[in-house]
Amino acid sequence: MNRRAGLASYLTAILSCVAVAAAILLSPIAAAQSLTIPEVSYPSLPRQAGRAEGFVPPGWMLEVQASGDLNQDGKADLILVVRQNNPANVIEDFEGLGEKPFDTNPRILAIAFRDGGSGKFALQFENHTLIPRRTEPAADDPFDKELGIAVVRDGFQVRLDWFMSAGGWETFNTTYTFRHRSGRFELIGYDRSTTHRGSGDTSSLSVNYLTRKVKRTTGHISRDADKVRWQKLPQRPSPTLETIGDGLSFEPKQ
Repeated sequence: MNRRAGLASYLTAILSCVAVAAAILLSPIAAAQSLTIPEVSYPSLPRQAGRAEGFVPPGWMLEVQASGDLNQDGKADLILVVRQNNPANVIEDFEGLGEKPFDTNPRILAIAFRDGGSGKFALQFENHTLIPRRTEPAADDPFDKELGIAVVRDGFQVRLDWFMSAGGWETFNTTYTFRHRSGRFELIGYDRSTTHRGSGDTSSLSVNYLTRKVKRTTGHISRDADKVRWQKLPQRPSPTLETIGDGLSFEPKQ
């Protein structure tokens, strides 16, 4: 009987140790939360301001600004990217892989023309979708502050990148080129380069909406020679900044 009691006591002690160890190992999992992206209410930007900072609403910050003559009136206009600065949109911990803490604060792309009379800037356009909000913690931020906005002749470009540290093999970068025409910001160029990190296959798509020409290129990272195929776009209105939507998901119509 004493041996049985001793064995039972021994087993109880082992089970207690196992329970404690399990609690320690599983405690980070228990503390982690499921990934829920907080809802956001986008503010309306001021209609007029004397400088870029004047268009930034409370609770937001100026992330990027660039200037160039976008409406061909000889005056430098503004292109802005503002980002919300709300700690509630930063998810500290969650189940699964990815960047922690994970910043989901959204961005607004805005364009303002300089008014010749007052010298101030008048807001022409604001967009919440072209630069998408981050929802995948395993994916890098698609918008690079250094490369994301560029002023080009008679227009501007927005560049987005896609790279996943886990859960995806495809990486790509996409560049949109816009020009102000007939009161709209029309897409005049679309360029996308893709690499599959598993197979090494590469592809690129270049669409010139002014000439209606489409260039498709396929290849491999181990080969210098690529295959090139040309197409002609049918006659239809060009996409605009308003109609593109999510810049990572847009697919040009053929």
